[in-house]
Amino acid sequence: QPKTPRVSRRRFLTTSAAAVTAAGVHSELSARIADAPSERINIAAVGAAGRNAANIRGTSTQNIVAMADIDADNLGKGSVAHPNVRKYRDFRMMLEKEADRIDAVVIGTPDHIHAPAAAMALRLKKHVYCEKPLTHTVFEARTLRELAQENKLVTQMGTQIHSGDNYRRVVELIESGAIGEIRDVHVWSNAVYTGAKFTTGATPPAHVDWDLWLGPAPQRPYSEGVHPFQWRKFWDYGTGCLGDFGCHYMDLAHWALGLTHPTDIRAIGPKFDPVSCPPWLVVHYKYPKRGKLPPVNLTWYDSGRRPELLKSLRLKDGKSVDLAAGQLFIGSDGMILSNYSMHKMFRDGKQVDFTPPKQSIPKSIGHHQEWLHAIKTGGRTTCNFNYSGALAEAVLLGTVAYRSGESLKWDAEQLKVTNSSAAQQWVHKEYRKGWTL
Repeated sequence: QPKTPRVSRRRFLTTSAAAVTAAGVHSELSARIADAPSERINIAAVGAAGRNAANIRGTSTQNIVAMADIDADNLGKGSVAHPNVRKYRDFRMMLEKEADRIDAVVIGTPDHIHAPAAAMALRLKKHVYCEKPLTHTVFEARTLRELAQENKLVTQMGTQIHSGDNYRRVVELIESGAIGEIRDVHVWSNAVYTGAKFTTGATPPAHVDWDLWLGPAPQRPYSEGVHPFQWRKFWDYGTGCLGDFGCHYMDLAHWALGLTHPTDIRAIGPKFDPVSCPPWLVVHYKYPKRGKLPPVNLTWYDSGRRPELLKSLRLKDGKSVDLAAGQLFIGSDGMILSNYSMHKMFRDGKQVDFTPPKQSIPKSIGHHQEWLHAIKTGGRTTCNFNYSGALAEAVLLGTVAYRSGESLKWDAEQLKVTNSSAAQQWVHKEYRKGWTL
């Protein structure tokens, strides 16, 4: 596999529409959103409910012309606000029939459908917005990155918090050198996905096309409760807490520290269950030097586990830190504690005041609007598949390490586990007959 170049944040700011002032972006976008209907982007949606209902709302200033969903009830509810939308059950049929009538596709389905749908759309030269985690396997993530680059398409992964002001301020603070050289970062989430068991003997509800729901996953009888949400607990369709929240929380570390591909990955967790995702995981990643930046050790914790170091930190009022999910950056001159909405600095274990650096990252116009704006202007997005694909690869390598039970040496350019042929099997998977990437 060819090596995919990394686009730095600074290069992004100087080459994209986001380099203009926040006010200018809002003004220009408002004018474009007011375009005549014939000048709007024609969008097809893969998924009509759940996260994709939010994605459809987020892009509804444009023309939502087609929707596909394996659940007839979801399709009916999702199309209420768009009475003229053309409805399909199979996204493959939709993309094939609508290819000459659409410009872009929004995808919000269970994880195992992301890559087949996105790859088909990209090969049809359609711009793509796809929910996180970008894909179900590492190989799928690399495939989407390369397809997006080859076809010069505008892409965005649905990590909406990436467009929030708080993450941007943390990136600026870390890049300013406020806590010195950073070699360690801890990332954690309190979400829990476990206890998955397949059931048999039940008949699928009439409104659910179970065979289409399975897509490329192994053929199985209908299992109650998997659709619409419990699928996240099953390896066949999701990747547990790490897959669900890793792209949200590790995103800030990747962005602020310029991380792309880890070279070493080691996972600690309970005994592997081939059906159910684990009740907890701790994953240790090692990232190499990036230019003048030192190597970084990143540790992921989930399902309520957190770094021990948190216990030693004290807020201004003397209280201990109790953060259910977040990031802790450890520098040579202090620490930064953050989550979706706040960030604090610590020295010698105590919270301290600090002066924020001058803002260098423009205020976002919104995660969906950023994608639409880039399509219309030929610009770039902040979570394009080049950036977010590398992030997804790193997240999913944690699941590869856990499932294999081995400490991995990773060659990102070759997409290869160099010290274990057994672990390589988890980098991708075999698709069910009739389904392709």
